[in-house]
Amino acid sequence: MPPSRATLIEVATLAGTSKTSVSRFFGPERDKLSPALCARIERAAHTLGYRPNLMARGLKGGGSRLLGMLVADIRNPFSVALVHGVEQAARAQGYSLIVCNTDNDPVLEQTQLATLAAYQVEGLIINASGQPEAPLQALMHSGVPLVLLDREVNQLKADVIGLDNAQAIDMALEHLVLQGYRSVLYVSESPTQASTRQARLIRFEQQARPRGLTSRTLLLNSLEPDAVLPTLKAFAQSAGPAAVLCGNGNVTLALARGFQRLGLAMGPVGLMGIDELDWCALIAPGITTLAQPTDAIGRAAVTCLLNQLKSTTPATVLHRHAPRLCPRGSTQLSSFTPEESNNP
Repeated sequence: MPPSRATLIEVATLAGTSKTSVSRFFGPERDKLSPALCARIERAAHTLGYRPNLMARGLKGGGSRLLGMLVADIRNPFSVALVHGVEQAARAQGYSLIVCNTDNDPVLEQTQLATLAAYQVEGLIINASGQPEAPLQALMHSGVPLVLLDREVNQLKADVIGLDNAQAIDMALEHLVLQGYRSVLYVSESPTQASTRQARLIRFEQQARPRGLTSRTLLLNSLEPDAVLPTLKAFAQSAGPAAVLCGNGNVTLALARGFQRLGLAMGPVGLMGIDELDWCALIAPGITTLAQPTDAIGRAAVTCLLNQLKSTTPATVLHRHAPRLCPRGSTQLSSFTPEESNNP
């Protein structure tokens, strides 16, 4: 038979203290213990190989020290970066993170929300794939605090942490105008279920013409290269220096493939994307992007959630974060060598 797990009482006995003190050491009241006592408990737990049962503690009302995170698409590099930022921030505050992926499926989203609730998480960070207003309202009414990440949910009064989408579009258009482009094609995945896509599309339609740009939009239901080729080919042949602005990283990848299929040179036909991806600096002549500060967004989301948990004077939280421009050769009308233009 496998050896039995060490118990809280065994740790207390070895450390020469009470069960209550050991419980405090592994909970949110560690600061009530003296440094010497903390050191004894830590040595005893290490000697016995003790690990606290977070689920049991949560069921007893002691707090599970678990945060839940719902991600719309874990395969999206942007989502991976967000998870990393949230996990780092949670760990720094003594919390562990449980991540559930929904694959942009609203039905699976409902199931995953129920799963996270069953794990007695102390708070939720939601990157919604649909509009799960009813289950999120029910969770909030039951006392589970939550923060929305990147995407809003209609009729839900909750903090939303993410990119300043209006500023991102403004920065992109300003950059393209300064580089000499006069026509811009904005390409986005269907904005139906994502408030972020809606906000970027609306801002583009509002701001392109006042900047003297001829503008078009292409909304994709598929990211296969064939879905973009006809429009991309016609646009590249239009009068005036033309550039393509991609609404997110997935679209940037689809358009980069489209450029390759058509043999279009990046630069003479501009290509720019929202979201910085590692490969954007590697494809000659380098793809210009707007990088999202995912670590800062993750920290803000965790801080906002913990403010709700502690119900104390909230720390200042920035809800909308500015992107960072990464200019490369894909938005240079003049020619560059690969050595020059691949530099981020």
